[in-house]
Amino acid sequence: MREEKLKELKKYIESIAVTNRALEVVYWDMQTKMPKKAIEQRAEIVEHLSAESFKMTTSDKMFELLNYFAGNNEDLSEIDKAMIKLYRKEYEETNKIPETRYREFTIASTLSQGAWEEAREKNDFEIFKPHLKNMVEFQKEFIRYWGFEKNPYDTLLDKYEEGMTVEKLDKIFKELKDGILDILAKIKKSNKKIDRSFFVGDFKKENQEKFSKFVLRKMGYDFDFGRLDESTHPFTIGFGNKDVRITTNYNNDFTSCLYSCIHEAGHGIYEQDIPDSMQKTGLDSAISMSIHESQSRFYENLIGRSKAFWKYFINYAKYEFEEFSDISFEDFYDAINYVEPSLIRTEADELTYSIHIIIRYEIEKALINGDIDVDSVEKMWNSKYKEYLGVEPTDDNSGILQDIHWSDGSFGYFPSYALGNLYGAQMLYTMTKEYKNIYKDIENGELLGVKDWLKDNVHKYGAMYSPSKIIKIVSGEELNPKYFLDYLKDKYLEIYK
Repeated sequence: MREEKLKELKKYIESIAVTNRALEVVYWDMQTKMPKKAIEQRAEIVEHLSAESFKMTTSDKMFELLNYFAGNNEDLSEIDKAMIKLYRKEYEETNKIPETRYREFTIASTLSQGAWEEAREKNDFEIFKPHLKNMVEFQKEFIRYWGFEKNPYDTLLDKYEEGMTVEKLDKIFKELKDGILDILAKIKKSNKKIDRSFFVGDFKKENQEKFSKFVLRKMGYDFDFGRLDESTHPFTIGFGNKDVRITTNYNNDFTSCLYSCIHEAGHGIYEQDIPDSMQKTGLDSAISMSIHESQSRFYENLIGRSKAFWKYFINYAKYEFEEFSDISFEDFYDAINYVEPSLIRTEADELTYSIHIIIRYEIEKALINGDIDVDSVEKMWNSKYKEYLGVEPTDDNSGILQDIHWSDGSFGYFPSYALGNLYGAQMLYTMTKEYKNIYKDIENGELLGVKDWLKDNVHKYGAMYSPSKIIKIVSGEELNPKYFLDYLKDKYLEIYK
């Protein structure tokens, strides 16, 4: 009886997983290949598939199966226990939202993403503003269904980072912000000038794509189980570990395309490495977005902007792009790590990137808590950029319209990027103690040792454990901003003398 019930539950969860994967295929096509005028008809498909997933997740059948194992799962495997825990939480959260409101939210978020795309094309926030208001109101409504203890925004944080609260994050981000701005102040006093103008030019798309794919293959991203496409905003999407796709955006900045590819491949490698035993269980991804971001930003920055990395790849870059033929290694490396406060998050330097995230966190928190409304959000955005980084947007695309996240209601997501930096640096500290030849191997173009270490220490767990447990397994201690700040100090104070 017990084994039969477990089989029944697994088969039911597999049905949900297959429906969700179909929805993700539709989303991938919507972002990469769909005709612009198809958005309303596509919204109907998204709404139907989302509703089917919603029904199955909140059905009486799901309740019956989960309830059977309540307090009665001691002899189950770790994977089965984690699967049941995850779907119980999903059931309890999703079941609190009326199905009609969930359907309406799904349609609204699809149309909102279309409005964001149009607003980006026309560089006009006013087109997107009513949709943003709608997304904020939906989130506030959902929080009322879900409930909260201390701060309404805690509920949204917990969806992306289990156990995270405003109280904890305010403390972490204050230490992070103060540390970064202190390093930045020292750099501003430096007499060293770095020229990165040679990274901007008429780089052919086919050359950028060829070089990027070469780097991704060396990293261990498997193109037999993945592909690289174009989209307005780069992203990674997986339909299981045998089909994990990434996108990028080609432009006239060599580093912009390359590092978006490396970043998304970091996500992709993670998804490809998750064991077959976890597929279609709900555990076949990261437990949180911050752990996922720790892997993408690990490759993008900790590896991809290191001296060892470019000692190997610089000659290949010079072969592919004649613009670099006369650039010395020192000038190339310095330019890769050029620091200048800027407006665009995805093109920000490694040092100031987290400040972009902290600004978004502070705005989201204010929006959800009702301290500001959407009519005030652009003013708050611009003033915080001026206060923290000393720069101000000159148009909507370089300011409030640059990110897609709010268009689909992903509030609480942005902190994951900065937390990912912290997790990644703490993992690197442990890795360098255990993997003594890491930088020597990277200098020789051998990056699979890094991939294997991450697979054995992070990727193999999928979504089985909480973020706090994952970082304890890896490093033996709680998350600590010290490792990332020490890394930034050592690296950037040396570069800028």
